[in-house]
Amino acid sequence: MELDTLIKGGTVVTADSVLDTAIGIRNGRIAGLGSELTLPPAEQTVDATGQLVLPGVVDPHTHIAGYNSVDSYETGTAAAAVGGVTSLITFAWQGWTGSDWNETETLCEAIERHQSWAEPLVDYSLHPTITRETPDVLAELPKLAAAGLTSVKMFTTDDIRLSHGFIGEVFEQLAETGAVGMVHTEDYSVCTRQADAVRSAPDGETATAYPRSRPDHSEAMAADAIVRLALAADAKYYGAHTTSAAAADAIATLQTDGSTVRAETCTHYTTLDQSAYEQLGNLAIMAPPLRASSDVDAVFDYLRDGTLSVVSTDHVPLPSERKVDAPWWQSAFGINSLQTSLPVFHDVAVNERGLSYPMLVRLMCRNPAETFGLPTKGRIEPGADADLVVFDPHETYTISAERNHSNADYSVYEGREVTGRVNSTYVRGTLVAEEGDIVAQPGHGAFLAREVPDWSG
Repeated sequence: MELDTLIKGGTVVTADSVLDTAIGIRNGRIAGLGSELTLPPAEQTVDATGQLVLPGVVDPHTHIAGYNSVDSYETGTAAAAVGGVTSLITFAWQGWTGSDWNETETLCEAIERHQSWAEPLVDYSLHPTITRETPDVLAELPKLAAAGLTSVKMFTTDDIRLSHGFIGEVFEQLAETGAVGMVHTEDYSVCTRQADAVRSAPDGETATAYPRSRPDHSEAMAADAIVRLALAADAKYYGAHTTSAAAADAIATLQTDGSTVRAETCTHYTTLDQSAYEQLGNLAIMAPPLRASSDVDAVFDYLRDGTLSVVSTDHVPLPSERKVDAPWWQSAFGINSLQTSLPVFHDVAVNERGLSYPMLVRLMCRNPAETFGLPTKGRIEPGADADLVVFDPHETYTISAERNHSNADYSVYEGREVTGRVNSTYVRGTLVAEEGDIVAQPGHGAFLAREVPDWSG
């Protein structure tokens, strides 16, 4: 049978190897790998000579539309497509007192609300996000898992924090379905008291003081406690945005084979340290904060040994006007990076620190797909979705927010020179972005109903 597309001449990178092979695509899936001479003829041929062909990035931690985000599905997934991200998972926030939505809104209603907004360019799924401690929430979890929403997000700090007791009950329910509990772990009482102390200090208003308000031990304390709750319930725990040696060590101490405990870090925690607050001020404020340069080194150590198995973005698109010209505590928290994550991480991890290309694919493509129940994503093999990125590892360019497809109007990587650039992005065999431009229509992306993930391998 004739192929729809043949990609030839490139160096194909999988999670396990680097191959000189062509890729045949039919009906949105990879039909085969092999020599151009042995694969069937194709309607169109893409010459990727001199470039890498990677699986599309799977980003399990993004904020598209809704709370603390100025991106719509259209703009957020446009940034994703240009950055080589072909699948993402964002958050469907249950309403709470003070939110923009009905404070009695259920998790299922939050999912429906998000799906009514979605006109994505790339494929997407949702983490239902628990904001209230009610029996109704626990009763919804099996229904959500049956609908392919096989993870939930919880917080231990800030306005939407949940008590440890309730989080333990959630884990008990998740254990029955095999779904994943994804948790933002910082100790609320420590952060609150530290923040009060920092505000009263002579330098308390400056962004450089901000990391002291959310110290690494508060992250480690909460991670330790919440992992223990998950282990007690025999439930799957996924630690969000691990930033520090202290927090990663707490996870490593309780992690055995990764069958119940996994964790991620984010591009900015592998790339920036707390000196960025001197250069960028409030623009670099996110939670948890950037840490010491020694923590950046430690994060790479824990990526290498498998304690941390995913690199995500925690993309939070905000306008600069909500971040500048104010004390740090009045700044909106978060940075945008969907469009720049792959080039920036490639430059730091591969070019500077010597990580292999298969390891990059494991951290950004295969592992997040496996962790969150997407068996046809993040891989290049027959039968997988033809989500592919043609990537030039040699092109050097300077990042500028002027090229943002996100509605965010700044970048913490402004002026940074990187080597490695996304040339083109395919989602299920369709070209959606090429040379920094969008070439497909919003709505090409599809909702991904996810399987219950198997973490035993």
